[in-house]
Amino acid sequence: MPNPTAAILIIGDEILTGRTRDANMHHLAQELARAGIDLIEARFVRDDHDAIVRAVNDLRKAHDHVFTSGGIGPTHDDITADAVAAAFGVPIGIREDARAILAAHYDRAGLEFNAARQRMARIPEGATLIENPISAAPGFSLGNVHVMAGVPDIFKAMVASLLPRLTGGKPLMSQSWRVEQGEGVIATPLAELAAEFPDLSFGSYPFIQNGVHGSNIVVRGTDPARIDAAMARLAKLFPNPRV
Repeated sequence: MPNPTAAILIIGDEILTGRTRDANMHHLAQELARAGIDLIEARFVRDDHDAIVRAVNDLRKAHDHVFTSGGIGPTHDDITADAVAAAFGVPIGIREDARAILAAHYDRAGLEFNAARQRMARIPEGATLIENPISAAPGFSLGNVHVMAGVPDIFKAMVASLLPRLTGGKPLMSQSWRVEQGEGVIATPLAELAAEFPDLSFGSYPFIQNGVHGSNIVVRGTDPARIDAAMARLAKLFPNPRV
């Protein structure tokens, strides 16, 4: 059986204006690879309700899982929860279990559980909470859409809480081979090798180092024996003078 597929939807004007650099896609890609879930699409969208609804609906129909990042805080532009509820056509409101988690958190911190903070307890009907051990405000899963915070440390904690609930496939593994020849030289034999191993993916990443033009070839797949076989062929095709 093929691995489940996934997409990430990164939400926020601060990402698209360059004010904030996204780190969550990189982290999620690594974690999903280990879990045997193939991340095959990433999309960025601004803080716009209709744009988020369209993106959620497009992605949830195309993939087994959709992970969202950003827009679930207490401010006026945190509209992801409302947009996801609209995408599924379900109501949203303050949910008692989410409210209790947040109320206890702010009570321990000696802070007022005001109206803005209570907004983070608004959960679409039918959703399952995703634990947030850092700042308490929960994410949630609705259908195959998993809604999480944009702050990287909180996003990482939510991913760790969520992944044990998901069914994955075979972990993605990789090996690399350094070739001190440019891509224009290796392109044809590398394409022929890739055709011999259609179950693997081959990536070529050029570099210039100390005046040497070369390529790092990365072989990825779920069968370690097949990767080893491809690496042996690579070594014969492109002998590495440093080995």
